[in-house]
This record gives sequence, C-alpha cells and structure tokens, in this order.
Amino acid sequence: MTIPFVDLKTQYKNLKVSIDTAIGNVIEETAFIGGKYIIEFEEKFARKYGVKHFVSTANGTDSLYIIMKSLGIGPGDEVITVANSWISTSETITQCGAKPVFVDIDPDYYTIDETRIEEKITSRTKAIIPVHLYGQMCEIEKIKSIADKYNLHVIEDCAQSHFSKYKNKKAGTFGIAGSFSFYPGKNLGAYGDAGGLITDDDELALKCKMFARHGALVKHKHKMEGINSRLDGLQAAILSVKLDHIEEWTAKRIENAACYSQIFQNNDHVITPLVRDNSVHSFHLYVIRVKKRNDLQNYLSKKGIETAIHYPSPLPFLEAYSYLQHKRKDFPVSYHYKEQILSLPLYPELKYDQISYIAESILSFYK
Repeated sequence: MTIPFVDLKTQYKNLKVSIDTAIGNVIEETAFIGGKYIIEFEEKFARKYGVKHFVSTANGTDSLYIIMKSLGIGPGDEVITVANSWISTSETITQCGAKPVFVDIDPDYYTIDETRIEEKITSRTKAIIPVHLYGQMCEIEKIKSIADKYNLHVIEDCAQSHFSKYKNKKAGTFGIAGSFSFYPGKNLGAYGDAGGLITDDDELALKCKMFARHGALVKHKHKMEGINSRLDGLQAAILSVKLDHIEEWTAKRIENAACYSQIFQNNDHVITPLVRDNSVHSFHLYVIRVKKRNDLQNYLSKKGIETAIHYPSPLPFLEAYSYLQHKRKDFPVSYHYKEQILSLPLYPELKYDQISYIAESILSFYK
C-alpha cells in the first residue's frame, strides 16, 4: 500500500466537474486579476466565517505583513510570537522593521505557552501573534486578556486552523485580525499561492485592502505606497468551489484523527495529540510524538507511507535568527520535542484501512 502525505489528486477528481467549470469560466472571461470572482470569494468567505471583512491576498505570508504594516508596526517595535511555527510568522515581523520575540510552546497542546508571554513584554512590545498550530486553538482568551492589560494588538495566525473553534468562536475572530493561508495543502487550499485576512475593524480592513493593492482602491488613485499582493481570479474561483465543502471536510478530518487516536490508545510508544477543552481542533495536521523518530520515519517510508516533520527546527534555532543568540534552555519544550514530532497522513479522503495500515505499521515498529 502506498499512502501520500496529502492526496490532492483524489480531492480534484471528486470535484473535477465543478473545478474545471470554474477554471474555464475565468479563462473564458479573461478575469485573471480583480473582478467578480475575487469579489465573490471574499464575500462568500466573510459570510461563511461570520465576519465583516475578508481581504484576499497573494499568499498567507503577505497577509501577516499587511496586517502589521496597516497597524503601524515598524522599526523599534517588538512582536511576540511562538517558537515553533513556519518562518512566515516571524519573518514578516522582521520585514516590518520590528523584532520577533519568541515564547516556548505549551507541553501538552504545542501552541504558545500563554503563561510565558507576560515575562516577554517590554515597553517596545506592540502585538502578540499566537499561532493556532496544526489546527489546535491557543488559549486565546487568556492571551487576549494579557494583550488588553498592556494595550497590545492580537493578530491570529490561522494558516493551519481554518474553521477551528474555541468556545464556539472561530479562529481569527478574537483579535484585531486573523491571517489565513490557502496554500494547496491547507484544509482550504488553492492550486497555487493564495491567502487572506479577516477583521471586523472597518478602518483596518480599508487600510489592508489599500496596502495590498499598491496603496489604491481605485486605479491610479494612490493614497499611499503599498505592495502588490492580489489573489488572482483562477485561485478565487477554485477556492469558491472548495469553500462549499470545508465543513464536511473538517468533520472528516476530525473523524480520521479520532480513528488514529483510538488505535494508539493505551500505547506507551505513541503520544497522540490532545484537544483543548471547549474547542474544535480542525486537524490540519495529526502530529504524534515518538522516540526513534527518524528511524520510524525511514521505516514507514519503506512501507509506502509518506510522513513529514512540522518543524525540524524551532524558529529561534534557525541560522536566520542566530543573531538573537538563543540557547536550548530558553525554549526547552520546543527544543526537546523537535526530535520527537512526526506528522502522519491526514485528509478527508483518507480511508479507514489506510489509517489502520499506518497505525499498525507504527505499532509494529516498536514491538
């Protein structure tokens, strides 16, 4: 049996008629940049997510940068974020001219340890970017409470948490804004780079939209300098089709994750992901912790099972951040877990016999 880490081909086959029609319509109308397909997706996403504004961008990285720039974050400022995430979260802080300040992860849920945030706040701190990693919501109410205490912005990185919930409120709706990636492998993925941001703040939405479109809402009427970060018509049309299926897909991801956890239960070799109380984990990734991780990964590869590591190095220990001179003791949980975490195949199209084959293969490795 051969099992890919993500099976976008099967997803396409299941939606082939709708996807092909959407692509064909865009090409027929040459609606490649701007136009009705962008408007349709922005309105559709905002409506389904229950927010006032959704601003589409070229990718998820840009959406973080655009939010921070529109909030006036710049040189001399500091922004707090988590030690274990994709580099987009931190590099956009630097791109704004600010300094990323890292916080270790919670040992149980792998999101930012909210109990360690307050000690990192200084007079230069302007915002906190919690990352709802793997689809797991942070302790976002506690983070928001800390931010309110110090008059800081909360910008939620929702690149892996489309439609995750905490106390029945969706990821991205607790802070001033939420950033999304629609990279092909995401729970809601385009067929190329794509992203967007949500906010209920009218002024911020206007600034973000303007900044993402060369500083102009009307062509040649530039009120400021901005950047070129536009979602294209093809990706918008594809995402509009897929958006109709996101709730069904999320339910299937949760179901598949439960299947894994049930097979692994009461096993000392595999630590399965927990789900925070009062939350809906959308399971962008199903991440286990194991000993002999690299040997296990090689073993699974030989059995036709593709896995991944998210992420092999915590951000503070990348060469890009060597100037910060962090030590292992600064982020002990992140550093310890980096040799243990392993992401297993998880997607709506994954069948039970495939899940069983993967899980039993892992258990057989430790016999």
